[in-house]
Amino acid sequence: MSYSDQELRLLQLLSRRFPSITAAHNEMINLYAIMALPKGTDHYLSDIHGAYDQFDHMLRHASGAVRRKLAQTFEGELTNQEQIELALLVYYPEQKLRATLPTLDTPADWIAETIVRLARVARTSAQKYTRSKVRKRLDPQRAYVLEELLSESEAAETAQKEQYYRSIVATIVELGEGEAFIITLADLIRSLVIDRLYVIGDIYDRGPAAEKVMDRLMAYHYVSIQWGNHDVSWMGAASGCPALVANVVRVALRYSTLSTLIDGYGINLRELSRFADTVYSHDPCHAFRPKVASPIEDYTSAALARMHKAIAAIQFKLEAQIIRRHPEYQMEHRLILEGLDLAAGTAMIEGRTYQLLDANWPTMGGRDRSVLTPGESELIADLCAQFQQSTRLQRHIRFLYSYGNMFQVHDGNLKFHGCLPVDEAGNFIHFPLGGEELAGPALLTRYEQMAREAFFSRDVQVRRAGQDALWYLWCGEHSPLYGRLRMATFERYVIADPVAHEEPKGPYYALRDDEAFCKRVLVAFGADPEHGHIINGHTPVKTRRGERPLLAKGKLIIIDGGMSEAYQHETGIAGYTLVGSSHVLILAAHEAFTSAEAMIRTGHDPTPHTEYVQTFPRRLLIGDTDTGTLLRGQLEDLRKLVAAYREGVLIEQETL
Repeated sequence: MSYSDQELRLLQLLSRRFPSITAAHNEMINLYAIMALPKGTDHYLSDIHGAYDQFDHMLRHASGAVRRKLAQTFEGELTNQEQIELALLVYYPEQKLRATLPTLDTPADWIAETIVRLARVARTSAQKYTRSKVRKRLDPQRAYVLEELLSESEAAETAQKEQYYRSIVATIVELGEGEAFIITLADLIRSLVIDRLYVIGDIYDRGPAAEKVMDRLMAYHYVSIQWGNHDVSWMGAASGCPALVANVVRVALRYSTLSTLIDGYGINLRELSRFADTVYSHDPCHAFRPKVASPIEDYTSAALARMHKAIAAIQFKLEAQIIRRHPEYQMEHRLILEGLDLAAGTAMIEGRTYQLLDANWPTMGGRDRSVLTPGESELIADLCAQFQQSTRLQRHIRFLYSYGNMFQVHDGNLKFHGCLPVDEAGNFIHFPLGGEELAGPALLTRYEQMAREAFFSRDVQVRRAGQDALWYLWCGEHSPLYGRLRMATFERYVIADPVAHEEPKGPYYALRDDEAFCKRVLVAFGADPEHGHIINGHTPVKTRRGERPLLAKGKLIIIDGGMSEAYQHETGIAGYTLVGSSHVLILAAHEAFTSAEAMIRTGHDPTPHTEYVQTFPRRLLIGDTDTGTLLRGQLEDLRKLVAAYREGVLIEQETL
């Protein structure tokens, strides 16, 4: 067999890991065994919008997967209420222990029995994994004892073996380590129940604690993210894009979520406050009062309204500058500032004249209203510097870049946040971006490239072009993360006519209930048109109005159900999630989370309402997944390596 120079170099590199035929064969045995294991359980979430408590609870109960694992383990042994009590312990071990232990006559016996039960659940949950993978999820300080507990067979054991396990548990309790082991086992179960977590965009904005969500994601054992338009807004702000810095601050003021900016990321808004107090000192700024009335330390409601209006004015100017820089965006109709007649109190927008609710814009007095005043320029420069210098924010955004992208094809499914730029017939629209006319997957790929250049490029022009592309992704008509004809931010503030507030959806939103269209999309992106699904977020499913998350006969799934409280009055629920196991694909509808204490006190586990999307004709194995395809490629490389050893092309190395 002949080898090209490139193949030989790759085999030489591979031989460093597997220096002999025996080493290669051992790895091949391992890979074949892995492919025969059941596929791990995937958990899909979308549109978290800073709702940390709701998000954290969804992770803890894994959208009902923990309860299903308990039912599998204790079928016919424990009552439903006993399973609920054990589930609450798995979700919130510290709180449940504090509430339970003082009520017990013999807490040591309860602790011992609970450790045994949790170890059984952990063993059931670990059945899909290799020992090596399970070992990586064990608490290093207790790994040896945990491995012994997990290795107990469900089959009948000898009396000596049973005594051995009971001795381990008894010693744990006697040494006062029982509570710590219960907490460790609960954490391990939650880690094992879900193999991979997929977030379909919009981690940021609306809710109060996006930074906590990011910390939680960074600590998770496996996560993949498709960016949403709110995410790219923050990515652009962290890169130093002035328009998106202004947008992020404005949204935080509109929804009273300044804690993320101030406490989470250390952004100081005192200069904005001083500027606003000076320029808008006699302006009540009624239209800019926060949508969510919640107290913010050191700021009165009136002060927040002034700050809100000041940063909005800056944003409108900076957006006009981007539109002028990019005629290819075809957004000249959104140069709203040019149509203002402040003396008359009117605005000409897209050919129609509207009366302004607020005509007091003292920083827009020049001929060109998009020019920042010296005070505005100084203010936005300071804010941009703060965003770029926030260590925690930069760490979070780098994580978004490392583990996120515009779209992903995974196990035949296509995941992206919002929509696709298509015409009424369902054909991909060609859009000029980065000097080329692109459509479909190529357009999304170029958007992703420019998004990365916005943050990482050292070329000033390339970086700014990327930042402008991020802004377009936030609000552009042909943005796959937004996809409406306009974002009527200005109109919603200062025009009473509801017609001006409309943000008509692009054609994708009408076509996504067409099964044939969805199959064409899946084919175009290299997904499975027969068995795969399109998984989207972005548009809250208004269940109160009869809307459904399953479209196109289940071919398209929308999992934005209102995790953020700001949307729940429209959706009627607190979010949709999706769980894909080796047997089924399940859609879960969630109730609003109250508190762990309330659940424990009442003994109530509000398990989400579930709906089967797909039942697989046979249990899916790792060999059936994308991971299996990757492993088959590795096996082929190892076969070539073994052949090279046998042919004398490479020499086996002795190992100590």
